[in-house]
Amino acid sequence: MWAILAGVLLCAAFSAGEGRAEPSAEDIARGKALTVAGDCASCHTADLLKPFAGGKRIDTPFGGIYSPNLTPDRDTGIGAWSDDHFYRALRYGVAPDGSRYYPAFPYPNFSKLTRQDILAIRAYLATLTPVRNTPPPLELRWPFNYRIVMRGWNWLFFKPGILMPDQQKSAEWNRGRYLVEGAGHCGACHTPKNIFGADRRGQPFGGGRVQGMFAPRLDAAARSGLKSWSVDDIAEYLQSGRNGRSHAGELMSEVVVNSTSKMSDADIRAIAVYLKDLPAGAPEPAVAAPPPVQMSEGEKLYRGACIACHEADGSGAPRIYPPLPGNANLQSADPSSTLRVILDGAQTVTTPRAPNSGSMPGYAGKMSDQQIADVTTFIRNAWGNAAPAVSAAEVAKARRPK
Repeated sequence: MWAILAGVLLCAAFSAGEGRAEPSAEDIARGKALTVAGDCASCHTADLLKPFAGGKRIDTPFGGIYSPNLTPDRDTGIGAWSDDHFYRALRYGVAPDGSRYYPAFPYPNFSKLTRQDILAIRAYLATLTPVRNTPPPLELRWPFNYRIVMRGWNWLFFKPGILMPDQQKSAEWNRGRYLVEGAGHCGACHTPKNIFGADRRGQPFGGGRVQGMFAPRLDAAARSGLKSWSVDDIAEYLQSGRNGRSHAGELMSEVVVNSTSKMSDADIRAIAVYLKDLPAGAPEPAVAAPPPVQMSEGEKLYRGACIACHEADGSGAPRIYPPLPGNANLQSADPSSTLRVILDGAQTVTTPRAPNSGSMPGYAGKMSDQQIADVTTFIRNAWGNAAPAVSAAEVAKARRPK
């Protein structure tokens, strides 16, 4: 009897000791890689001198949210959290005090990570320099400013649980899926949302509006998706922010700089393999030919303002000035991102793999709403492209307040 009791106590003590074991260097390295894949720094860094200290404003259709402090500061960060606190936050979207997080924190995606990987992320974050920083309070409209609302949202739209491997697919494909749907949370931007901010069912990676821009489709749609891209095209784009077909826009450039350009070649290749295998989702909208007058006026404007860099045939200078024929982002049903580039201009992102830069001036102060509508319609429908015509009213709505 006493021998049995002593054995039980010994096992319990051994298990408790295991629970308190320091994470290994391998755990920390894996956690860092997952943190990079999740692009956590982009959302949780408001001051570049205080990485991961939070306070960055994230605009949503329901108001503003400020990212929390992820450094190991015990008072304003996560230094006082237990492993279970961190696990519950990522798996279930539940804070240490029992309140629910908003899905601007992509716990619906992080829920798909294994417990081992979640705790590896925590192990890496624990190595950061503690920074004392309290983010501003939420600025959400009623009734979303009450976190109790999230219980109903979770009941309707959230199903926690890890992502099980598909035994019919390769290990590389499954790794890509794990990164895209889990840590990378690509669908947070690239999947359309319903009026409650949840993913629209049956439209994964079908493109979505984000902060006044449009994150393009990642499925195999012929014109506006990745059907014409190869695995190598996708990998090059993620590693350098550009390829022979397109350049990363404003929001995606941040992802490339802080996340995908820093990931391992193997993980980027796995993501590319998975994305290339996605089937085409909802049919692309039928496109009526734009009015001939608008195309004619647009062509005149193009020849006057754009031809020097993009050439008469739209071919541009791949990896410096993106080609326009067959450009998937240009042919998206939603022209928001194209309008942003034409109105505000653009700067090619620079990365270690592509250090040369290129730029385009903005035309917000040089062209009228109708002129920008005309030239946008022209480039979206010339050289074999096809996309809905753009109106002056759409341009006026897209202009940033002065």
